[in-house]
Amino acid sequence: MERPGRALRSGRHALKPGFLLSRRSLLSASLAMGCCLAAPAVSTAAQDRALDVRRGEFTPVTIAVAPFSGDPGPAGTLTSVIVNNFKRSTFLSPLDPKSFAGVTVDPDQTPDMSAWRALNAQYLVTGRSRRNGDGRLQTEFRLWDVATGQQAAGQQYVTDPNNVRRVAHIISDSIFTRITGEGGFFDTRVVFVDETGPAERRRKRLAIMDQDGANVRYLSRGDDLVVTPRFSPSSQDVTYMSFGATDPKVLLLNIETGQREVVGNFPGMTFAPRFSPDGQRIVMSLAQGAATNLYAMDVKSRTTTRLTDSGAIDTSPSYSPDGTQIVFESDRGGTQQLYVMPAGGGGAARRLSFGDGRYSTPVWSPKGDFIAFTKQKSGTFAIGVMRPDGSGERILTEGFHNEGPTWAPNGLYLMFFRDPGGSSGSKLYMIDVFGRNEFQVPTPSYASDPTWSPLLN
Repeated sequence: MERPGRALRSGRHALKPGFLLSRRSLLSASLAMGCCLAAPAVSTAAQDRALDVRRGEFTPVTIAVAPFSGDPGPAGTLTSVIVNNFKRSTFLSPLDPKSFAGVTVDPDQTPDMSAWRALNAQYLVTGRSRRNGDGRLQTEFRLWDVATGQQAAGQQYVTDPNNVRRVAHIISDSIFTRITGEGGFFDTRVVFVDETGPAERRRKRLAIMDQDGANVRYLSRGDDLVVTPRFSPSSQDVTYMSFGATDPKVLLLNIETGQREVVGNFPGMTFAPRFSPDGQRIVMSLAQGAATNLYAMDVKSRTTTRLTDSGAIDTSPSYSPDGTQIVFESDRGGTQQLYVMPAGGGGAARRLSFGDGRYSTPVWSPKGDFIAFTKQKSGTFAIGVMRPDGSGERILTEGFHNEGPTWAPNGLYLMFFRDPGGSSGSKLYMIDVFGRNEFQVPTPSYASDPTWSPLLN
């Protein structure tokens, strides 16, 4: 049964009811032809994968998304959102709908696989979306393995019609996981800094949107300058820095309730803190005289522990996914490089980067297999990745000014911002971990400092 969305309010900062409706409240049942199953039909077992995306060398899986039947409005939205998600996924390659315009699909019947084999489709998605008598939207999909003619996955969702785009993202995640064996990323959101106005007087507001750029909502009014939001990897909490008439403040914002609280005033801070994997601690850098050192703070007690005391500039710390290590940038060796140290301090820092240029803004992948970074060399700014031991450095993209990488929760994609300079402004971009495809993420105006949410529950 659907659980109604709650009114999410906190003083004058109010969000729309049902803003973070849970997946469980959308789920009705798994679908198979002729019966309802007791457990989801989506399988993530390695042997069920059609594609191993971690190998690096792969051919994208060809998938056809037949137009959903039912009510034209929601059915059309579902089809277009799913196709658009797959286009940006790198690992799934949707067929052009024009190539199968003459093929008839009945969502209640097993498709004629010969027609889809002729189009070289490896998988086929069919579905329907229509309003029930109570006004709620009932949506169902089936994923078909064209080679075997068998249904590979199926699910049904019942929800408010306003959630149609989210249902499309959840369906996309189910299909992506079934084919690749990896976690999804479509049902996520991105908090970023929205920038408007002339270059010398930019108004910077905190904003949130779906990962594909839809459903933009503003989280601050622009009275104060905001920078460097950071999502918690375990909740819908965000830290960010706010510069007003007084010292810069670090604020903690709960996206679901809209509640804000001041973590503290930190005059020597230039980047907002990052969360530990369990969301119970934050790690930050504070300037004191000529040196900048790292500190950890317990979110509940506000107890602070100093982690470094090198006399150098140590900044941009990021936790490993198991919470035992911290990667950061430092000039302790004479140039701006990346280092790793124990998360509790009290251990020697190990240098990771040894290439030409200056390394900054390191962020550990949620999977733990890579560290993303910004690299500046000869006037260009590159976004790259390396393994946690410093090996396997790989540049994914470079240009005049690329900065601020943030990981999708499945560790397969990065989002960052690029500023071409001059009177223009920065825009957001997304790229896969292999650097195969890069896409601009649409935003209402200029945008910077993206931070990717965990997969919604």
